[in-house]
Amino acid sequence: MELTGKVAIVTGASRGIGRAIALELGRAGARVIVNYKGNAAAAAEVVEAIGNAIAVQADVSTQAGVDTLLAVAEAAGGAELLVNNAGITRDGLLLRMSDEDWDDVITTNLGSSFRMCRAAATAMLPRRRGSIVNL
Repeated sequence: MELTGKVAIVTGASRGIGRAIALELGRAGARVIVNYKGNAAAAAEVVEAIGNAIAVQADVSTQAGVDTLLAVAEAAGGAELLVNNAGITRDGLLLRMSDEDWDDVITTNLGSSFRMCRAAATAMLPRRRGSIVNL
């Protein structure tokens, strides 16, 4: 896979699967926008390992966070690849799960993917290129 000169956004890229994806995209030559919500140290490690990357703290469960992330990508040349990886869990028994926990999971895991897809597609369509991967 050759991605030299391409800009890629990976949400939830500071650890786990998102980290692995960001590192692989970096190895393939992409400039990676490493999105994270709260662990700046982990995101900095990913950026350092990639080299050609930018860490962006943004809560992609909100439109403001999505807008922040896309603005950074546009300043970097415009994203041609989006990997929606951000997600949370609130593991526990169904009977004990609060409405607030349920809403947090749905907003983060589904709402962020919807908002990111909408924003990225809006930017990608005029360029007539781009790919979106949802996990």
